[in-house]
Formats: sequence, structure tokens, C-alpha cells
Amino acid sequence: MQCEEYREAIAADPSGSFDGASHAAGCADCAAFRGEIQALDARIERALALNVPALQIPDLPELEASDNVVSLKPARRLSTPGWLAIAASVALVAFLGARMLTGTNDYPSLADEILAHLDHEPRALRVTDTPVSERRLARVVRGDVASFDEDFPLITYAQSCVIHGKTIPHLVIQGEHGPVTILLMPDEKIDNAVQLDGKGVNGVILPVEGGSVAIIGEREEQLIPIRDRVVDSVEWET
Repeated sequence: MQCEEYREAIAADPSGSFDGASHAAGCADCAAFRGEIQALDARIERALALNVPALQIPDLPELEASDNVVSLKPARRLSTPGWLAIAASVALVAFLGARMLTGTNDYPSLADEILAHLDHEPRALRVTDTPVSERRLARVVRGDVASFDEDFPLITYAQSCVIHGKTIPHLVIQGEHGPVTILLMPDEKIDNAVQLDGKGVNGVILPVEGGSVAIIGEREEQLIPIRDRVVDSVEWET
């Protein structure tokens, strides 16, 4: 089972009771993804376990039977708090489900979404000298998206992620002070460079031809040499 197939399967069945569930035992990225999905599933389960108040049936006077009127029993109905609890559960499940399927959210700006994305993928920031396989890199950075020249830095992480509602390549290279994140965004056109200032990190979103590239590293990292190599190496395929 390939990574994409496994992630679709675990998202549909967080219990992992499907053929090929053992894939995560040998894939750290998929194991981390499984943990996120199972944690989300647990939150949904807790949301559905809200304590709904007991039914409140109002006392109504009994109606006497006559030629024109029959006795009616009062209708059983949920109290207002009960309906609100159920509505809240349904709304929460719908919201979490949409987040899981689309990976999108409302952010004030592209910069805010990028910084939030890094917080949700800490496993990407590992110090290592082991490159990703050529097969995985080719799957994440398809030939119809971009190409690199032979001088591009060693890529130690490659994952397809969703930014601004679009699936983009999320790459990591090793800098002098730690891992450096690179997001290739061929469909995000910007007019000028945008500085990124997050907790302990600094970065920039650069316009590159008709798209853009985000580069984020440790606050001490000198990004200018990396920026120049990345911009010179990336070529969008049209």
C-alpha cells in the first residue's frame, strides 16, 4: 500500500481495521498522520457524548371527551437545551469533518496560514542527512509543477500539503542552524516579497514568475543564500 492509499484508508477508518494497515509500521510520516486522524476521531467521539438533559414534558390539563372534542396526550418534545446540545454536536462534527477532508481554514492572510501550517507539521523539522527517495520526491513535486537543477540543496522531507485550498509541495532542506522549510506555490501570485515572522522562526514569501515560494528557517538562519539558490533552481512547468 502506498502512502496516499494508506492515508485515504485511515481517514475513512481511523480504527485501522483494513488491509494494509501495517503500512504505518514502516513509515514514520504515515504513522504521524494516523495519530492525527485518530486524535481527531477521539475528539469527535467526545463531542457526540454530550450530556443531553432529560426530556421535559409540560403538564397540560386533560381534555374531556365530548361530541366534538377528543382527549389528546401532550406531545413528547425535547427541551430547548436538549436541541441545542444536539445541534452543537452536529455542527462540531461537520466542522471537524470539513477540516479533515479539505485541510483548509480561514486565516487573515497567506502568511498567517503558512505559519500555522508549520505548527501543525512539526515532524517535518527533523535534523537529518538522509534524503527523501527520488520516487517520493517525484510523487510530491510532479514534473508538471516544477523542476530543480542539480545544484538544489539536499531535500530531507517531501509531502503534499494544502495551502490556500491548493495542494502544494512542502519540502525541507538542512540549513546551518536547523531545518529550512520550502513551500512551492505555483498558483499563488504575489506582487512583492512578504516577510514571515513566527515564534522562533523567520522567513519570506517570494514572487517567482507567476507563482511564489515560501522559505522559513530558524531565527538565526541566514536565508539570503538559500533564497537565491531556491529561486534560481525552481522553474514552474506550464
